[in-house]
Amino acid sequence: MYRPPVFREDSVDVMQALIRSHPFATLITLEKGEPCGTHIPFILTDGGAHGVLQGHVARPNTIWSDRDPDTEVLVIFQGANHYITPSWYTSRAEHGKVVPTWNYDALHVYGRMTAIEDPDWLLAHLNALTDFMEGEREKPWKVSDAPADYIDKMVRAIVGLEIGITRLEGKSKMSQNRNDADRQGTVKGLEAEGTDAARKAAQQIPD
Repeated sequence: MYRPPVFREDSVDVMQALIRSHPFATLITLEKGEPCGTHIPFILTDGGAHGVLQGHVARPNTIWSDRDPDTEVLVIFQGANHYITPSWYTSRAEHGKVVPTWNYDALHVYGRMTAIEDPDWLLAHLNALTDFMEGEREKPWKVSDAPADYIDKMVRAIVGLEIGITRLEGKSKMSQNRNDADRQGTVKGLEAEGTDAARKAAQQIPD
């Protein structure tokens, strides 16, 4: 990922926080010499210097059986993002030398992937994933709420994925290259949009 110094994010805590707040990711693997993309949620667990990602796919998905075991995988997480119009910049009126852009937080995670078929691991993973996703709900759903024989059937239909993280590359492109007035104008413009996406992008712009 191209990361100019002004947009580079190297804090492990910040990057891990992005994984937890935006767990739905794109997993890129190499299958028989061709890149393959899979879209699944991950949870971050302890292990190694940067943590371990855990997820799962349907058993018929060949990502776990046909991948190149000697090649690292890439997992892409995306945080807040929004289109930025130059109409929000005060410098537009001053000299007109402005163009549209896109603000975004992104994270590339690299690591070695292991496929796991152990039923006990899979059940523990499903419980952990569900508890994480349901955690803030008033009445969180539990895996144990479903019939045991049904859950057993579901467990047999999936394969677990565990990725030991070897490298993290973070990027936060949030108007750091603009002057104070342009950043303030961008925040006001995003807030005026009135959408959740715009509001979240506005919150990421530094003072």
